[in-house]
Amino acid sequence: MEDYNISRGKHFYTIGLSYKKADAEIRGHFSLSDEGKKNLLQQAKVEGIDGLIVTSTCNRTEIYGFAQHPFQLIKLLCEHTHGTVEEFEKVAYVYKNKEAISHMFRVGTGLDSQILGDFEIISQLKIAFLQSREAGVGNPFLERLINAVIQASKRIKNETQISSGATSVSFASVQYILKNFENPAEKNILLFGTGKIGRNTCENLVKHTKNDHITLINRTKDKAERIAGKFNLTVKDYVDLQAEIREADILIVATGAQNPTITKELIYNKKDLLILDLSIPKNVADDVMDLPGVTLIHLDHLSQMTDETLERRKQSIPQAKEIIREIETEFIQWLETRKFAPTIKALKKKLKAMKDAEIDFQRRKISDFNDSQAEIISDRIIQKIMNHFANHLKGDSNSTDESLELIQKMFQLEEPVRK
Repeated sequence: MEDYNISRGKHFYTIGLSYKKADAEIRGHFSLSDEGKKNLLQQAKVEGIDGLIVTSTCNRTEIYGFAQHPFQLIKLLCEHTHGTVEEFEKVAYVYKNKEAISHMFRVGTGLDSQILGDFEIISQLKIAFLQSREAGVGNPFLERLINAVIQASKRIKNETQISSGATSVSFASVQYILKNFENPAEKNILLFGTGKIGRNTCENLVKHTKNDHITLINRTKDKAERIAGKFNLTVKDYVDLQAEIREADILIVATGAQNPTITKELIYNKKDLLILDLSIPKNVADDVMDLPGVTLIHLDHLSQMTDETLERRKQSIPQAKEIIREIETEFIQWLETRKFAPTIKALKKKLKAMKDAEIDFQRRKISDFNDSQAEIISDRIIQKIMNHFANHLKGDSNSTDESLELIQKMFQLEEPVRK
């Protein structure tokens, strides 16, 4: 990427890990809280990285950024998580330059999601870029790339059936309940955690189970009350968690904490209890399965569920890929123009200096010389010349480097300064 004059970093990389090779436990080791992401971005800026985006979701943790070597980014990730380089190397992927760009398109359009067509990731990418820009590491290249991915995502959502039907981790949990309980509307459902996944799950529960006695608990009670008010549900205090678990038939955990929030000591069930853990890292301790009557299901299991909706979505993959190819090609064409932008800028500066010198000479030579007309005519000529050069460079990418070298020699231009 060093030829494109977009960053001090030599190459553009994607480094990360996802559900494809890393299980929930390993993904939990590399999970980043909001504070962790903020600290990582600040350190990146201190280290001189001028373009970086960080995402951390239940399915993946990724860094997109410029660096001399990918280990710069891997080191940043490991320093701000509980993961180690050795763990990372076993399950990770590293993409470079145009492959890294293509990967972001696949991720941002839902083609690489654990549940095909899950578009929640695009909003997470938007937020990630805003956080990077606020931290001073969101450069124009990343902004242009994010906008291109957003454009592809919108077109795929509007022009294909890949997002038809309700399919997401939150909906998958509700599907599981519907398939495993004969009368879900009569069951006592407790939802612990009302973040984004919790809110989505709550909406799906109300809509599909027709259950009107769902109880919500959140560490911050007012967040739960806002959601409960929308659906006329019950809210309990955090101190009531153990008592409410005892009454529940189904416990859904979406707390997003870094350590388990549901442990063996909290559960004294007097009947069968299904626990659905929608969190990364896992927020339910594995040993709860030792308790009689307790069934624990994690989101990785829920995400593997296939149904007619997902099968229908797969039919839209070729059409989605074609949209991505079209928009990605446009982005790469823009990127190619970055190669010759400094030369075009230097050429325009050189022609303007020649124009100013000639007008100054003619002004001294001709008594009634018309400055304004001369400026207009010469500026128009310069613009026409510039357009010819730019169109030539855009149209023949195979010989761009040779053309740039020829222009620089012909007009005795200074070498473009690398960032």
